[in-house]
Amino acid sequence: MKILVVGSGGREHVLCWTLAKSKNAEKVYCAPGNAGIAQEFECVNIKVSELEKMADWAVENKIDFTVVGPEAPLCDGIVDVFKARNLAIFGPSKAAAQLEGSKTFAKKFMEKYNIPTARAAEFDTPAPAKDYVATEFANGEKGIVVKADGLAAGKGVLVADNAKDACDFIDLCFEGGFGGAGNRVLIEECLFGEETSVLALVDGNTIRPLASSQDHKRAYDADKGPNTGGMGAYSPAPVVTDAVMAEVKANVLDNVLKGLQAENLDFRGLLFVGAMVTDKGVKVLEFNVRFGDPEVQAVLSRFEGDLLDVMQKVSAGKLADAELVWSADPAVCVVMASGGYPGDYTKGFVISGLDAAAATGAKVFHAGTGLNSDGKIVNTGGRVLGVTSRGKNVAEAIKKAYAAVDCISWDGAFCRRDIGYHALEHEAAK
Repeated sequence: MKILVVGSGGREHVLCWTLAKSKNAEKVYCAPGNAGIAQEFECVNIKVSELEKMADWAVENKIDFTVVGPEAPLCDGIVDVFKARNLAIFGPSKAAAQLEGSKTFAKKFMEKYNIPTARAAEFDTPAPAKDYVATEFANGEKGIVVKADGLAAGKGVLVADNAKDACDFIDLCFEGGFGGAGNRVLIEECLFGEETSVLALVDGNTIRPLASSQDHKRAYDADKGPNTGGMGAYSPAPVVTDAVMAEVKANVLDNVLKGLQAENLDFRGLLFVGAMVTDKGVKVLEFNVRFGDPEVQAVLSRFEGDLLDVMQKVSAGKLADAELVWSADPAVCVVMASGGYPGDYTKGFVISGLDAAAATGAKVFHAGTGLNSDGKIVNTGGRVLGVTSRGKNVAEAIKKAYAAVDCISWDGAFCRRDIGYHALEHEAAK
């Protein structure tokens, strides 16, 4: 079979890598891909926003199955475009993708279908939003979460412990700091606990969770600094005990499926549930309608089944028949980023040490890389590489990942040095 993966990041690299292991995978293409993906698979120079062009290419090249990585083309309706051409594709329809595309839509969906989440209010103008923030802090709230309503690459969220910071972020949203994503804001109570990510396959009839994982959103060690798209992840997440997963299944996943069916939303793809394990139970922070990045690097590094077969069954509405096989070994992914990320950063620095890192046994998934005029691999994005390793326990996986990280360098490169610390704390507490 000919497979097309849509996207250009670390998520797409690991998807290509895992799909290529299938016994039915004849050839894997990626559009548009990146420098690392191009070393292993054929990249196609089509932007993720060029939906009709992408579909035309898939028809002309007799693509048998397409997997969409990023949220933007899903929210733009790529699945609808492909299905109109009778092309098999993994992902939700444009209508179903609103679960990620609009935080207001997602919040109303959660409230309607009894999915536990934070108390919230939405605003279309800054003045009443600021008044609401002032009232919340005056009433004793210790924190407020401000979210740009639309897609903002994981950066349109601020957890504020004072009214000034919250109001400044509200101004940033409405003044175009996140483009059209900030034309409306959602303001939520701040939940306290331990955050985790639950990835689940959905085919309209069945919903099944994958192995658990935990991301590190803040830019710097000890969860300091601004939010990012993710600075590292590990799987499994010890905070997701059997009891917690049972609670997620009963109170979140099953109710999501009921809601999708009741609203007649065609969802045949991957649902990402960002959740907080609080002392009052699990509460949902957000939904995404695609694999989380870098969670997927850790999760799929542990997957030992046939991902192509599983995804085809999801697309065909036969998820109940799919076989999900997992290694018992934990996996850790450490993100290496450009200096200044998630703010301004300089591109074009030559990356050295990639071969040495691979020689350690780690897998280096490329996210923001390209080639310069000399054909050398350079940084082209904020998050550049996802260095991923497995080990017999979390400590060993962490040690292996950082041994590979220490082989790699470019001007300004940085990473967090504490990825997986929550897991180590849980192990120490046993």
